[in-house]
Amino acid sequence: MNLLTLNLLFSTLVFGVAAKIYIMPKLPQMKIKTVMVPILLLHSFRHLGLMFIMRGAADPNIPMQFAYPAAFGDLLAAVLALIAIPSVLKGSKASRFFVWIFNIEGTVDLLMAITLATIFDAAEYMGPAYWIPAFWVPTLLVTHYITFVVLRKHWRV
Repeated sequence: MNLLTLNLLFSTLVFGVAAKIYIMPKLPQMKIKTVMVPILLLHSFRHLGLMFIMRGAADPNIPMQFAYPAAFGDLLAAVLALIAIPSVLKGSKASRFFVWIFNIEGTVDLLMAITLATIFDAAEYMGPAYWIPAFWVPTLLVTHYITFVVLRKHWRV
């Protein structure tokens, strides 16, 4: 196991414990927009995944088989999160659909990026962008989990 995998797993554990203590017990009492808008705003920063294809932010030798799908998958997740925010704020009937689309694409993107980073040994080429999978991805994974829980258990149709 490489250090990036260890950082990713440990950070996910820490964020998961924090969510279990501070967020999950309060979900049944919280309004959908109170939970979802901060999560969607957080994911709107996923445009930062473009760092994987930016010279200086990552080693120029970073495997492009990882960098391009990770960068543009993150960008798409950010756009989908931003699209969902107004409908969630308005309580629109379409908001649940927009959140489902965002959450599925965003989760698949992260799982694919983790897989591709592992297959192509991308960790050693991440340079300053290393913080993304070591810190940012665990946060995003936990908030995707919370979103699935909200969609399945708490969002009344």
